[in-house]
Amino acid sequence: MKKAVILILVLVLTTGLLSACGGQKDSERLQIVTTVFPEYDWVKNVLGQHSRSAEITLLCDNGVDMHSYQPTAEDIMKISTCDLFIYVGGESDAWVKKALEKPKNKNRVVINLMEVLGENAKHEELVEGMEGEDDEEEGEEEYDEHVWLSLQNAADFTNRIAEELGKIDPGSAKDYAANAKDYVDRLLALKQEYADAVNVSTRKTVLFADRFPFRYLTDECGLSYYAAFKGCSAEVEASFDTVIFLAKKTDELNLNCILTIDGGSRQLAETVLQNTENPRRKILSLNSMQSVTKKDIENGMTYVSVMKDNLTVLTEALQ
Repeated sequence: MKKAVILILVLVLTTGLLSACGGQKDSERLQIVTTVFPEYDWVKNVLGQHSRSAEITLLCDNGVDMHSYQPTAEDIMKISTCDLFIYVGGESDAWVKKALEKPKNKNRVVINLMEVLGENAKHEELVEGMEGEDDEEEGEEEYDEHVWLSLQNAADFTNRIAEELGKIDPGSAKDYAANAKDYVDRLLALKQEYADAVNVSTRKTVLFADRFPFRYLTDECGLSYYAAFKGCSAEVEASFDTVIFLAKKTDELNLNCILTIDGGSRQLAETVLQNTENPRRKILSLNSMQSVTKKDIENGMTYVSVMKDNLTVLTEALQ
């Protein structure tokens, strides 16, 4: 009899372990997986008071941006078993297609931000003086992946997240909708602050001695730009011609600063400045939110706080 009981217990425990290894989800908590920080923060704002009853995973949370990210086996399992998976859908997310195959959770909902944008998704562009302008290989155009850097896009994505969460968890749908409305109001108010800052500015052009992931933002604000590289470029060294072009443009437009992106090197910007008529101009940085860490989040970083900081920098750059 004792042997029979022991055998049954062993079978139960083994079954439990196999189920855990097989990726069975915790049915009592919403499981949400996001690839980049803005998605993570939008979800938190939509959940609001329900965040405590949800598990939100940010895959790119160690300072490695989405262009370099490669999922682990644990990441793939989380994607397979979650209730909601949100990703950008650009070239850097090519790995997602395989990860979405044969989900453990058959009711999982997936949001592809590029698909949400539809015809409003922008292709990367080569502007005058940009590295690679003359030798760009012919072929299919790549989409600009940095879709979160438009506040209008952020508002639209927030509404879509609230809509999908409401379907997954109908009992809390009204709360999600109300939270989304409050948050979208904040986003659109900030969008208006950007518009006001640009309207009163003396300049309407920015210059990046760096990659340029801010096309969605500059287009939204009606600004023109010059840059050394495209937003998703893997290049890090600019040619002599590019340096001289950017230096001459800085002088021609009488810009008071040169811009870089967060986490980048200032070396190119310093080289460009040294070739201008006034090398004492400032070098300022805009945060593209591509390399956010757990520590940043613990220290209070939010999507809105970053975009407010970016507005401060942009306002100074346009003076």
